[in-house]
Amino acid sequence: MTITVHHLENSRSQRVLWMLEELDLPYEVKRYERNKGTMLAPPELKRVHPLGKSPVIVDGSAGERSCTIAETGAIVEYLAQKADGRLGAPTHREAMLRYRFYIHYAEGSVMPPLLILLVLGRIPIMGGIAARRIQPMVDVHLDFIEAELAERPWFAGDAMTGADIMMSFPLEAARSRGGLDGSRPHTVAWLDRIHARPAYRRALERGGPYRFA
Repeated sequence: MTITVHHLENSRSQRVLWMLEELDLPYEVKRYERNKGTMLAPPELKRVHPLGKSPVIVDGSAGERSCTIAETGAIVEYLAQKADGRLGAPTHREAMLRYRFYIHYAEGSVMPPLLILLVLGRIPIMGGIAARRIQPMVDVHLDFIEAELAERPWFAGDAMTGADIMMSFPLEAARSRGGLDGSRPHTVAWLDRIHARPAYRRALERGGPYRFA
């Protein structure tokens, strides 16, 4: 049996497809569309995991019983382990610590203010006023990331890892709606590099609609 990715359009789960393509692991995609009115995930996802969120993977090759895993960071680390450490934590201590930091930083610190900006962008007039108070919070992260990528080509060090895959969604979202532009050239160059990777492009073909690439 193979890995099944329960994949929601225009969502964080695009990273899981990219990770699988980079690792050349066999997988199947079960696609879900967002509710056109609420933009939320459909209720069918609750049949896969009680939270009803995406991404979720079901690994039918994990043993006698299938293994269901939710949360992107947990999935990325599970897949790296399954692939004998490829794209996982580097062995060098400083690089390993950077890897661990970015695996958690992507969703724990960068995404919350970006998500607030998304919500505020849907509120006429007052949303735009409130967003101007949130943008400085986003800028702190974008400045930090720009400085980090000025020091090294990838987030953990000299080679791409799962940390880069985790950071792709928040930075794509930031470029779409969070003020990331040419004033931060190292971050934009990093996005251009990942978008040019053959595995990334194959993942787009497998995943369907994804507006942030």
